[in-house]
Amino acid sequence: MQLLPSEDRGRAKFGWLDSRHSFSFGSYHNPEYMGFGALRVINEDRVKPGAGFETHAHQDMEIISYILEGGLEHKDSIGTGSVIKPGDVQRMTAGTGIRHSEFNASKTDPVHFLQIWVVPDTKGLTPGYEQKSFPLVRRENTLLLIGSRDGRDGSITIHQDVDLYTSLLMKGQAVSFTIKPKRMLWIQIVSGYLDIGGNFYGEGDGLGIHEEEGPLTLKSIHDKSSEFLLFDLSSEFATS
Repeated sequence: MQLLPSEDRGRAKFGWLDSRHSFSFGSYHNPEYMGFGALRVINEDRVKPGAGFETHAHQDMEIISYILEGGLEHKDSIGTGSVIKPGDVQRMTAGTGIRHSEFNASKTDPVHFLQIWVVPDTKGLTPGYEQKSFPLVRRENTLLLIGSRDGRDGSITIHQDVDLYTSLLMKGQAVSFTIKPKRMLWIQIVSGYLDIGGNFYGEGDGLGIHEEEGPLTLKSIHDKSSEFLLFDLSSEFATS
């Protein structure tokens, strides 16, 4: 197991943005945390009202936005415009090149979200966009698939061999996941506290598991609820 404690994440703090980086990003560089398989970025961003990221470019990356609080207004160069809210998950394929902006949709309330980058299995894809809603009630006390290579079970399509799950566990509730051969997991705790294999982890912690097989149990030990993301990744990913 590879633990990245919340307090050890990188940080970028400006007047309008407070961002925590699980992996090397921007001016934050940690050679021990350049990513995890095809998972390249997990940034936890808090943006002040009315502020945001001006139009900028991306290429050859799958960019996923997972909203925790507030609304995020997205506009891009392929004509997509939307406001993403809690329960919504957005995937943008940068491919051959795309320009977009992300702003707090509110003039009074902050927005809090995770931005996730996954390296695609193929370079030069046609830029694309997908957004789906996964109501919080569907996430309670279960592992809900919200992203996959084939878009199965109503999940968003990610152009890489990765399954992305979310869960919202009430106190004392648990879920199990079986780690298959040649797979590895990254677990990102969004809120609350989890007992994973007899060890306790809290909000903002990240846990990588590789070279393991078999069942894994995750149990909420928080008084309210515990939310987390689970990435099931190939241990042999490659791009072409």
